[in-house]
Amino acid sequence: MSAEPFTGGCQCGAVRFRAARLGRPSICHCRMCQKQFGSFFGAFVTAFEDELAWTRGTPAFFRSSQTVERGFCARCGTPLAYRHDGGIELSIGSFDHPEALEPKVQVNFSRRLPWIERLFERPLHESEAMTELHASVISWQHPDHDTDQWPPERQT
Repeated sequence: MSAEPFTGGCQCGAVRFRAARLGRPSICHCRMCQKQFGSFFGAFVTAFEDELAWTRGTPAFFRSSQTVERGFCARCGTPLAYRHDGGIELSIGSFDHPEALEPKVQVNFSRRLPWIERLFERPLHESEAMTELHASVISWQHPDHDTDQWPPERQT
């Protein structure tokens, strides 16, 4: 991983972080990760706690087992972290540049959903109407970079 700091945060901007160094990106197929993300798997990258700073707010944590706590934004619900005795991992999707964190390994593969390997064989559905709808959306999501203040003051 690069030596530059990696930044990210939740959807609403209440929690932001900066990591100076990261370890191995991965995806986890266990049921607890599926539930945390409300998705097919969880995507994480190892962070080093002595090089991780919560720069705005801090996540809330839910103890999902005797050994794991799962961090999230208490305001908007964005999954942010997976904390265990060995350290902490951050959700790849919460980074400002998740494209830089391609997973290198899959864990708990035996617990994957039975159709996951066929997922990207499905037909694509793209339409002009969907493209137009997406282009018309006004996002209130925090931008993918640090801000001095969030939410911004509303212009009248």
